[in-house]
Amino acid sequence: MPLEKAILFIVSINISNYRIMNRNFDTKLLRTFVAVANSGNMTEASSMLGLTQGAVSQQIKRLEELLQCVLLDRSRRGLKVTKRGEKLLGMAKSLLDLNDDIWREMSVPPARGEVRLGMPYDLINAFLPAALEGFVEANPNIEVTFVGGSSPELLSDVESGKVDVAVLEQPINIPGGERLRREQLLWVGCRDGSTYGKRPLPVSIVSESCAFRPAMIAALDAQGIPWRSVMECGNIDATMSTVRADIAVTASLASFAPSDLAVLGERSGLPDLPDFAINLHLRDDERSPAALELADHLRRGMNAGRLAS
Repeated sequence: MPLEKAILFIVSINISNYRIMNRNFDTKLLRTFVAVANSGNMTEASSMLGLTQGAVSQQIKRLEELLQCVLLDRSRRGLKVTKRGEKLLGMAKSLLDLNDDIWREMSVPPARGEVRLGMPYDLINAFLPAALEGFVEANPNIEVTFVGGSSPELLSDVESGKVDVAVLEQPINIPGGERLRREQLLWVGCRDGSTYGKRPLPVSIVSESCAFRPAMIAALDAQGIPWRSVMECGNIDATMSTVRADIAVTASLASFAPSDLAVLGERSGLPDLPDFAINLHLRDDERSPAALELADHLRRGMNAGRLAS
């Protein structure tokens, strides 16, 4: 090949590679994809994003066209992220986190003030340390006060303004709040225990106002399983102690079930429990920059899957 043609060939390759390397993603499309993947359906994603369902669908279609692959498997059972979609999902979350970090660092003055954060006790134990990882260091001027309680109690506190931000466990069909995660509610008991077979079934519940209590009782009553309450003391550690001692069974979200307890599956004879949502709530009357900063950190922490084992 003559030298002139060889040089032109190399230059054309470099220009082509430069163009490929410098193609830019529309973060709006990525944010829509992440919302759909996290929520599992277009309707919830459109509500979270403040868009019409048609707009969400068009944005997903546009992203698939740009990447020339199918990201979501659409069927009668709902939406399922494909293997290519799963690969994109992790990278998209990282890119959006970096995008948000840049905007926050470069355009917004450091937030300051006091924030009251409400969480049910099981989330405080299993989620709080990971959820707030790096928050204090990044926001030294924000003072956080933690408020524990049942989800219904904390929802009332948010509505009355006693709590600024709350992460709550709620039935999947309850309106309001921003869904961070969908979780399966499971029966748990002592490893190698036998209490699950007793009748009436000994059940340990954190408190009478526990968000899981109505679902547990409704499932047992629907299957005709008699039960009795062993403990309702408002203390998650005491509740789990009765389970570890094989005195009772209880319910826990799948991601937060203590690793030393056994998940009681179909063989236990206990009825299936409904899915629950972990929702983010902010008080309506006053949303300070400090509260918004904390809410954003919790949102990104949950989306990144930072959960305690």
